[in-house]
This record gives sequence, structure tokens and C-alpha cells, in this order.
Amino acid sequence: MIAERTKNITPFMVMEILERAHELEQKGISVVHLEVGEPDFETPECIKRAAHNALDKGLTHYTHSLGLLELREAICEHYFNLYNVSVSPDRIIITSGTSPAMLIMFSALIEKGDEVILPDPHYSCYPNFIKFMQGTPVYAPVYEQDGFQYRSESIKKKITDKTRAIFINSPSNPTGNILSKDRMQKIADLASENSLHIISDEIYHGLVYEGTAHCVLEFTDNAFVFNGFSKLYAMTGLRLGYLIAPEEFIRPMQIIAQNFFISANSMVQHAGIAALRESNDDIAHMKHVYNERRKYMIMRLKELGFGITVEPTGAFYVFANAKHINKNSYELAFDILEKAHVGVTPGIDFGKNGEGYLRFSYASSMENIKEGLNRLENYIKLL
Repeated sequence: MIAERTKNITPFMVMEILERAHELEQKGISVVHLEVGEPDFETPECIKRAAHNALDKGLTHYTHSLGLLELREAICEHYFNLYNVSVSPDRIIITSGTSPAMLIMFSALIEKGDEVILPDPHYSCYPNFIKFMQGTPVYAPVYEQDGFQYRSESIKKKITDKTRAIFINSPSNPTGNILSKDRMQKIADLASENSLHIISDEIYHGLVYEGTAHCVLEFTDNAFVFNGFSKLYAMTGLRLGYLIAPEEFIRPMQIIAQNFFISANSMVQHAGIAALRESNDDIAHMKHVYNERRKYMIMRLKELGFGITVEPTGAFYVFANAKHINKNSYELAFDILEKAHVGVTPGIDFGKNGEGYLRFSYASSMENIKEGLNRLENYIKLL
């Protein structure tokens, strides 16, 4: 008999789009991929070189369950230099990507029936982590006209005696928008007034083209911060992330990590040190290219009639209103894939309030973006 908790896990729709796209490609059909949020850049040479050197030196054994001290110290330096935030390396756990970090954190934070407030729309997998730990995701709607930023009054209405935390994600997946300093401060104040934790997914920090992304630790220490190397450093397949947490949670989470994960990949941790200390020029180049793609994609989507009230300035996504074409985003995304051979992600994948939107990723070459949007233009003309 299959465990009941697995039945509550919903499919990841973007993967269903991708898998159908692969089926089309196996038939010889050219598909333009604008659905997946994975950098198309090669991992920077300094990072690959550090990984090779670690292998050559035989650095292939278990590390401390919290992660290499040198890597944790480099993360502390990174947060101090960017946000003027002081973090002790003893408050950091290195993980094989941010997903294990979320599993560890929710294992230590929530009991059965506890509630975590999420924005709607939100990254598809967040609710599944909560439900897997027998918690309850509670959704606070965010709106296009606000740039999909939380309204503190909407959060306040969702707080009950079962609420444990407020989840934020800035820059956001799927919207690409950034939570303003003022709104982040209000959320921190609200959490403090109600003795709640803040959970902040900062995996897209560094990928900001206008304005500033703030770390939640600038406003409160009563927070859990997820970050990693997949997006900014084009290291998706190397699987390296980390969690910064309040001191009292570290030991219980360390014990969970010891039992279920032992330690993150030792060779990749050495690559992470190089990423933080040696890749600034590579990152600057990637950001410049992403920004050119961002501006082009926003311009073309607007020309094609998609609604973008507040232009996204972070991550590598545009969350565009497509309700004038079809309010059923799942149906629309698959129709675009089958007829135009362009992969896009349906907004319903990100929550009820994402219905009617499509997420476009510009983590693809300008050539692919232009081709994909030309195909989309032809698709719209035939409607």
C-alpha cells in the first residue's frame, strides 16, 4: 500500500510540459524551450577548475555534516559584503541543493496541522514540502497590479493560532518581481508581533537588473534563509545549496542532515568556495546578457498583447497575463506546445491566483527567444 502522504503531492506541471516537448523532439520536431528556469550558460571556468582540483587532490570524502567551514565562512563574507549582515558560520548548513535544505527545515519547524503562509502565486514545490511534513499551506493572494508583492494586510488576515511562519521569495519564481524594502519591513514587523518565523527563499539573489533585492536578515534574525549556487552561478546539476537558520534550530537540523544526507558533495563544496570568491566577472557577464534578453522579451510580449503591468526586474522570468487568449493556462500552454512548438509554463502550476498567466523563461539564448516569440506571434494570428 502506498503511503498516504505521497498522495498529497501534486505533479510539477512544468516537467509535464518539458516531458511532452521531449516526446515531440524525439519525433524530429523542433521545440523552443521557454518553460524551464535553468541557465543556458556554461558553469564558469574558475568553478570547474576548483572542482577538478578537488578531485585531483582526493577531496572526495565526507565533510562535516554542516559543510566545509571554509565554504560557510565564504557565505558569511558574501552576506556581509552584500547586505551588511553578520552571520556566524555555525548558523549555516550546506546541502545538496536548496530542496534538501527545505526538507530539513520543515522537518524541524512544523508539526502536524501547523500552517505556513505562502504568496499565491508561488513556486510550485513549496506547498508540497509543507504537506509532506503534514503541515498546511495557507495562501495569501498577490496581484499583478502590485507587481505580485505581498500586502501585509492580506497576510494578517491569514494568521491563526496554528500559523508558524510566513514564506517569502524575492526575486520571485514565477513572477520575477522583487519585494520592496518597505513591504519586507512590514512583513518582518508582522512576524515579530505574532511570534512567527520568516522563511525566505533567496535563490535568485544576484540576478537583479533594476532596483535592489534585500535579504530578510536585514530586518530580523528570526528567519530561515535558503540560497544556493544553481541559478546565479549556472551550477544546477552540481547540486549545492545552503540554509541559514536561528541558532536554536541548528543542532536538531544537523541531526536530521546527519541521518538522511550525511554531508553535501565534498568536491562541489570546494567549487562553491571558488564561485563566491572568484567568479565576479563571469556573473557580471551573465547578468548583462540576461538583462538584454529580459528587455527584449518584455517588449515582444507586450507587442503580442500579453499583460505585464509591472515589469519584472529579477530572476529570469516574465509572468504574463494571457487571459485574453484563454483563461485556462494549462490548456493554453499545451496548445501552444502542440501547435507552435514552444514550451511555456502554465500559471496554474504556481497556484490558483496564477491561473490565466503564462511564465516565460529567458534563461535561453536570444536566438531561441526570438524564434520562440515569432512562433508565438504566428500562433496568435491563427486564433
